[in-house]
Amino acid sequence: MMKSVELNQLLEQIEAAFGAELPFSGRKLMEQELETLGHIFGEKGYQSYLQDQVNRQIIRDYLANAVVLGHLPQQDLETFALRVTTPSQRSCLSLHMLMNSVEKAPELLRDRSDEALKALQPGPESPPHIRLIQS
Repeated sequence: MMKSVELNQLLEQIEAAFGAELPFSGRKLMEQELETLGHIFGEKGYQSYLQDQVNRQIIRDYLANAVVLGHLPQQDLETFALRVTTPSQRSCLSLHMLMNSVEKAPELLRDRSDEALKALQPGPESPPHIRLIQS
């Protein structure tokens, strides 16, 4: 039986292990600069931009590893190019890449699951999955 986990505590434990964040600037910022940055970085648009950058990095790293390790021929990258033109496509593909090893890159080429995400319907024989924990 799977033990319940408090997701917030788990994330706090992982974050604590990273230690202090790197400084944002090489110098101490003035109050007005901090205020401006707070307005910019606190906006929904910036958060979407940041998530898209993370998704792009995941896709780049995954594909580069798959090619370098010989699991995906470089010419097959053109197939992926058709599947990463929108933020929602990148988001879905990066999620699939995070959940699959680079050995499965050719399968991701054939899989068109980026067209629509479906709710997970785990059965008794399903592999472990994330369970939402109500607080």
